[in-house]
Amino acid sequence: MKRNPVLRVITDLLLPPILLFALYVQFHGDYGPGGGFQAGVIFAAGIILYALVYGLKKTQRVLPPQRIRVFVALGVLLYAGTGIAGLLLGGNYLDYNVLGSNPLAGQHLGILLVELGVGITVAAVMIMVFYMFAGRK
Repeated sequence: MKRNPVLRVITDLLLPPILLFALYVQFHGDYGPGGGFQAGVIFAAGIILYALVYGLKKTQRVLPPQRIRVFVALGVLLYAGTGIAGLLLGGNYLDYNVLGSNPLAGQHLGILLVELGVGITVAAVMIMVFYMFAGRK
């Protein structure tokens, strides 16, 4: 891609608000529309925008594929680990009531952890798929 300074400046201006909005959607998903899946897609879209403007090699130096694979596994483990924690504490799989000092606190903590796991996994998988397609010869 030709170096286009206008695209680079616009990307530099838009990328922080895009990633910040992804975090807002992630952590506001308990109380309104949004959650892990939407936040993961928004976060991945920001990284993909960066890759389209600055190139795949530079993006892979910032977020290497090995690190993305770790995030895929981490998100799945966080989701599954939340369910297993409910089992170990005497509840059912993904029964959040037992995770806190009272059922309401447990529900908030459980939903936060599960949605965080979903968000991390979705973002990492989307970025990995982009790397795989963009890296083809």
